[in-house]
Amino acid sequence: MPTPSQALNSATNAQPPVLQGQTALVTGANSGIGEGIARAMAAAGAAVVVNYVSHPEAADTIVDDITAAGGRALALAADVSKEDDVQALFRGAIDAFGTVDILVNNAGMQDDARLVDMTLEQWNRVLAVNLTGQFLCAREAVREFLRRGVRPEVSCAAGKILCISSVHERIPWAGHVNYAVSKGGVMQLMMTMAQELGPHRVRVNSIAPGAIRTPINRSAWETAGAEAALLALIPYGRIGEPDDIGNVAVWLVSDAADYVTGATLFVDGGMTLYPGFATGG
Repeated sequence: MPTPSQALNSATNAQPPVLQGQTALVTGANSGIGEGIARAMAAAGAAVVVNYVSHPEAADTIVDDITAAGGRALALAADVSKEDDVQALFRGAIDAFGTVDILVNNAGMQDDARLVDMTLEQWNRVLAVNLTGQFLCAREAVREFLRRGVRPEVSCAAGKILCISSVHERIPWAGHVNYAVSKGGVMQLMMTMAQELGPHRVRVNSIAPGAIRTPINRSAWETAGAEAALLALIPYGRIGEPDDIGNVAVWLVSDAADYVTGATLFVDGGMTLYPGFATGG
């Protein structure tokens, strides 16, 4: 056991949580990757706005868990594809916590079909949520960042935006053209925002997850056969978990990554290494 003096020194030298004093708004945060990010940011000291569009009970459970652990959190409903909803979401977050320091653009969906069978409604809905939703949320966040400016006591940056993209911003995906196009759009949205907003001390980056064990892709991993087929695409030999994304997200929005902007970090177990070519193609 440590001596009393060692314990005192340890307490004296303890560093505050890396996101202490900041507010993170995470869209689509009541399940899957969004939930993992929301929980990780709360554990890192941020007050967290848990956005959802359905299943409010799941969002409430996350909020209850965060507050029970001594954190601060609030669940707010909004459809990110609707401008009025997004503006109300940010008003609610600012009213509750004073400002927003971090936006995690996570909300997304799939509505799959072959190109020849895809309806215009399927195309428009996926683009509206996955791409237009990121634009609408980013615009509101940046308006708040520029209004407030840098608060050096909490962060080197005036604000941080983290776009959740996908390996399919790089890898084509037959049968999912609307989804793949939306993620390619997120890539350009992120880089263009980073270029435009850098002089204002706003950092913008992306995480591109590979196969993560979430409800949206349950069919890809819930049976032994499906899991084996999926693992053939992952050189590292395991399916990712929401915590894998949450841990990286905390680092990217912390001051430890202050010189990182305009970057996409692939968190995919090597899926973008095209494992089919490992044996010569």
